[in-house]
Amino acid sequence: MSNFLHFIVTLVVMLSCSLLNPTLTAQAASSSTTVYEQHIIHNPDGIGKYYMGREIAKVMGYTGAGWLERPRREGEEQPSKVVNLLNLKPNDLVADIGAGTGYLSFRIAPLLTAGKVLAVDVQPQMLEIIELFKKEKNITNVEPVLATLTDPNLPPESVDLALMVDTYHELEYPQEVMQGIVKGLKPGGRVVLVEYRGENPFILIKGLHKMTQKQVRKEMQAVGLVWRETKNLLPQQHLMVFEKPDSSDLLTR
Repeated sequence: MSNFLHFIVTLVVMLSCSLLNPTLTAQAASSSTTVYEQHIIHNPDGIGKYYMGREIAKVMGYTGAGWLERPRREGEEQPSKVVNLLNLKPNDLVADIGAGTGYLSFRIAPLLTAGKVLAVDVQPQMLEIIELFKKEKNITNVEPVLATLTDPNLPPESVDLALMVDTYHELEYPQEVMQGIVKGLKPGGRVVLVEYRGENPFILIKGLHKMTQKQVRKEMQAVGLVWRETKNLLPQQHLMVFEKPDSSDLLTR
């Protein structure tokens, strides 16, 4: 009988702990080697999955395509300035990660007279829109690429620049995707992230859809990228530049 009472008391204590701290149960259930944590109680704008202390935001689906093409976007985000700040070369291969409707891809493509843009997205519906715009705009050097949640599907060591505009914070598997991007970059290739400034509470974007420089740099360092510069020339966003070291850089360290 005493064993039975002991079992009941233990069970009650365990249940009480899980109710008082529901995240503890979820974290304990995950593998000790995983880089992610799953929280039961979380921000309604997020998916309850945490990476390096940051909750991952919900993805904007293809039904939000119209928002990406909104006429006021130039004034709010100045994408033309973003393109100018990329310092592209005519023969560059650029991967537009989370390309959506191809809003940035089609602004970059005319500058790549001997190169092309890989418009990468996980949503086939977005790639269909890109194909439609390709025909409408008569631009041939934009290539739609279907990615998975964990793999951007880039050719190895082929990409000069990987661009993510208001995308990185929504990646469900940020570490795996970034590892895939690093593999796809040429030695010395660049990653440019444009994110709303998380340091500024007066920027009227939901908190999980903003990122601080400190957080971005920490997450890029985790996959071996080196921070080169941050350009704060946009109205509300950081433009952060990272680089894949080449073998000679590694030997001199």
